[in-house]
Amino acid sequence: MSALPAAAAAHPGDAPGPGLAGRGAGLHYGALGLPLAFVALPLYVLLPAHYAESFGVPLAALGAVLLGARLLDAFADPLIGRWVDRLFERRAMAAWWAAAAAAVLLALGFRALFFPAAEGPTALLLWCAGGLTLTYLAYSVVSVVHQSWGARLGGDEPQRARVVAWREGAALVGVLVASVLPSLAGLGWTTLAFALLLAAGVLLLRQAPRPRTARARAGGALGQPFRVAAFRRLLAIFVVNGIASAVPATLVLFFIRDRLQAAAYEPLFLVAYFAAGALSIPLWVRAVARVGLARAWLVGMGLNIAAFVWAATLGAGDTLAYLAVCAASGIGLGADLTLPGALLAGVIQRAGHAGRAEGAYFGWWNFATKLNLALAAGVALPLLAAVGYQPGARDADALAALTLAYCLLPCALKAVAALLLWRLWLRDPELGARS
Repeated sequence: MSALPAAAAAHPGDAPGPGLAGRGAGLHYGALGLPLAFVALPLYVLLPAHYAESFGVPLAALGAVLLGARLLDAFADPLIGRWVDRLFERRAMAAWWAAAAAAVLLALGFRALFFPAAEGPTALLLWCAGGLTLTYLAYSVVSVVHQSWGARLGGDEPQRARVVAWREGAALVGVLVASVLPSLAGLGWTTLAFALLLAAGVLLLRQAPRPRTARARAGGALGQPFRVAAFRRLLAIFVVNGIASAVPATLVLFFIRDRLQAAAYEPLFLVAYFAAGALSIPLWVRAVARVGLARAWLVGMGLNIAAFVWAATLGAGDTLAYLAVCAASGIGLGADLTLPGALLAGVIQRAGHAGRAEGAYFGWWNFATKLNLALAAGVALPLLAAVGYQPGARDADALAALTLAYCLLPCALKAVAALLLWRLWLRDPELGARS
């Protein structure tokens, strides 16, 4: 099947070869993933504590501001996606210029958030709300352009997997850098480093292979992707699997501190997890060439289930065993980061929307990603509170509840996601034959 209908042929000069040819092209495209991942950890982890501890902002009001900004960001993503499609309709460089302008706003917003020009709780809350809104929206523009650019490069399953692998591999490096730089160099140098890395990523993207752009108008309504049955199926699998991954991410520090009583080893555990994820990505790309995207993802889900079942058996002092759990689940993370996005690129191609509607698809995809984080916190934290767990708990019932929420709930959700992947995708004669 042709990836593009005749009406969506590429502009002369914008038609690339399939996928990414060589490491240089991969680096040029993927590098932007590093600063985009780098910025997330300080915003989600450091910023709340910074405003509460350094400026005395009330936690309840701060939480409301953070939640409101995140919800606005999530709901804006589909609209940003349609706008990005219209930019790509003109030329790839129109989308690049939008990403470059948004990157400037992103760097300025990030700096302003950590060094507010306001005093007093009310003024600081307003500053934080405005800064977060600017930063999140700018981030979404850069991210959707970057994802759509990669999906428009086309290629077969292994080629699409390599495109996503370069982006997500760089992202994992960004997470690792962001996890250590603020404590080593301080917030001032961190914001400067982010600005420089972001500028480098945007400039390198300009040198990357140009994606397809269509002569036909970027098609359809905002909900166009939901008219494609394969997208609805893939999104359902992605959401369930995403919640399964987000729940332990929300609870991991509680598990380390209270169940394992190993707070001193937190940096080691996190580095092992993300490093294993980064190192596993080339292995998953090779697996795709052998068994296909969907089957490789199914293997990754199974590995995560096995790792968290093992984690449920651990207790105080089992640091080496948990380090192995982190490494195993990190390998599963490599599959979760690399394979679903490549499957989505294939869905877009088969629907005849390649070169026309990638932004719309990734807008909804990012909306689901952000909703997963909110749902995970909304499910896991009330569940723990309902069964009597409080941070610092040492009694057996509370720790059992923590283990249930951190280990076994994600296993159950991963099992549901694996079943959905098997029933909705691999058993389908059309989709399974291509996966």
